[in-house]
Amino acid sequence: MNLRSLFSVFSSDLAIDLGTANTLVYAKGKGIVVNEPSIVAINKSNGDIEAVGRDAKEMLGRTPGNIVAIRPLKDGVIADFKVTEKMLNHFIKKAHNRTMFVHPRIVIGVPSEITQVEKRAVQDSAMRARASEVFLVEQAMMAAIGAGLPITEPSGSMIVDIGGGTTDIAVISLSGIVYSRSVRVAGNEMDEAVTAYLKRKYNLLVGERTAEQIKIEIGSAYPLEKPMTMEIKGRHLLEGIPKTQTIDDSEIRDALSECVSTILNAIRVALERTPPELSADISDRGIVLTGGGGLLKNLDKRIREETGLPVSIAEDPLASVVLGTGRMLTDFDLLRRVAIE
Repeated sequence: MNLRSLFSVFSSDLAIDLGTANTLVYAKGKGIVVNEPSIVAINKSNGDIEAVGRDAKEMLGRTPGNIVAIRPLKDGVIADFKVTEKMLNHFIKKAHNRTMFVHPRIVIGVPSEITQVEKRAVQDSAMRARASEVFLVEQAMMAAIGAGLPITEPSGSMIVDIGGGTTDIAVISLSGIVYSRSVRVAGNEMDEAVTAYLKRKYNLLVGERTAEQIKIEIGSAYPLEKPMTMEIKGRHLLEGIPKTQTIDDSEIRDALSECVSTILNAIRVALERTPPELSADISDRGIVLTGGGGLLKNLDKRIREETGLPVSIAEDPLASVVLGTGRMLTDFDLLRRVAIE
């Protein structure tokens, strides 16, 4: 083994965006090496893992009795400790092409209003998945770095990161968070709202994957330029048989309106609590949207309408957090400043 390959074993540091919906892993010098749903399918009879990530998502709502598809994270925090650990283990191995003697340093993004106990859970999971050191950083801050905001300067930037389990809103200046708020309304909550709406209006029961598909294809936060319709399939509750129903974008906008309002209120509160000097910066620079929820059609328009501020969407909203966290692997000074104790 020559020196170079020995060295590459040691520079095995990873940055992980442990998300409720998706987990992304960034390897130093390689970029994003894992981007998969945070789902694990487990065989109940012997506790074995049947599938992780994309393969497990295919199984959601389609498993026989002895296999369960579990989302180990809920609202941005670990709900199922053992399964999270197995999932992390799987993704870390995948990132390192199955080499086992690697003990990487790992930086993990977590929601801003996470409790001490929840922090410990994330740290322990990573340590058990063979990390040599674990640093925790706030997702909102990482999203801002990943979206290319000048966070080290003495001027205010506002980021709204809408993930699967939480929406993190932060005002950042001088590499520090001036104001941050995490609301547990985001992508998953929207899917549930779609499911509940269809059940109420059409007596139609759809699975969570279908609900997500509907949200992605025709969900919106503000009227669209040209209306869209979609054929959805599910089970009719009264007749008990599979049924197809055509729905349009205005219905889904209706279904999502409560979730969108909650996010807008949180943004309003954040703007009210921001110091005036930074408010002036935000009115120039505007709000940056990131996270999968930032892709909801016309959400930027709706926020612009209601706040009067310019709103832009990050270049790669789904990867902003992990790209920002990845930057920490090469910028240890900044990592020391922003790591959560």
